[in-house]
Amino acid sequence: MNQSIRDKLEHLTGRLAELDRMLASSEVIADQNEFRKLSCEHAELAPLVALYQTWRQSEADLTSAREMLDDPEMRDLAEAEITAIKERLPLLETELSQLLLPKDADDERNVFLEIRAGTGGEESALFAGNLFRMYSRYAERQRWRLEVISATVSDLGGYREIIARISGSGVYARLKFESGGHRVQRVPDTETQGRIHTSACTVAVMPEADALAEVLINPSEIRIDTYRASGAGGQHINKTDSAVRITHLPTGIVVECQDDRSQHKNKAQALSVLVARIRDRQQSEQHASIASERRNLIGSGDRSERIRTYNFPQGRVTDHRINLTLYKIDAIIDGDLDELLGALSAEHQSDLLATLSENSA
Repeated sequence: MNQSIRDKLEHLTGRLAELDRMLASSEVIADQNEFRKLSCEHAELAPLVALYQTWRQSEADLTSAREMLDDPEMRDLAEAEITAIKERLPLLETELSQLLLPKDADDERNVFLEIRAGTGGEESALFAGNLFRMYSRYAERQRWRLEVISATVSDLGGYREIIARISGSGVYARLKFESGGHRVQRVPDTETQGRIHTSACTVAVMPEADALAEVLINPSEIRIDTYRASGAGGQHINKTDSAVRITHLPTGIVVECQDDRSQHKNKAQALSVLVARIRDRQQSEQHASIASERRNLIGSGDRSERIRTYNFPQGRVTDHRINLTLYKIDAIIDGDLDELLGALSAEHQSDLLATLSENSA
């Protein structure tokens, strides 16, 4: 094990012992906020320290086994023990490294999913509908809740734009690599000569802010317009100015919401989406300003970056960031995303582990 990693683990072992003492003190117990904060830190460190103690014990056992090699009667037993420990230690070290990786504070957040039709006209809008159904089906499999915030339907039944909120356990952790350009290659229903067309959509997955306070919005920097909702919704929704459009003047970000009959609820939903978009833009700008010395295996997540191609004639889905091709397009479009999302997450984790090793060298 790298010495700097071992030093860090020793430090965390000491920190856990310190937390044990603090959590036992009457002052901390009396302060529920402090007690809760320290308890969370303790719960996070305890498995890591326990695994490190297992690694240390294995190291000690290896030393003892080597000392038994000089005893002819114990040699066979010692050699078997040494072989077993040498196989176990690398696995323990890998697991320890994974637990040391920095946690993404947004992983447990709910998300706003935005899908927009791009090049390809009506076919692109139909593909946006396919993508929305794909994510909806995946959300059902995960037992997440999905609610549509805003939708603009195309003439043939697809979506020119659709925004949805997905809530549940670990939503952002699973979907955060979906942002980018999604391309489809297939023969559209409107194509009479059987030619394959290529069209595209952009997907944005943005973590939901805990509260509006996370992004400071000056009321003088937003313009709120109300208007009569269009499309389906019954007599009431079409006869009152319940739809809301919010424009953030400094950035030019515009959010519309008209799916609820209540203007108040539409305004609240639109503000939540606006906050998520502003926060997403701020984080993107911050990340872009930091020069990365390693190739980002998962891609920048830029909305214009082509990340995946869905080729229907060949029945394949290719993720260009990790050069992964799966010949199960029907299952994927039906929401079977575990293999694809798992591969992206594993590649990202490998990249983080390599960075950790470099920084610890």
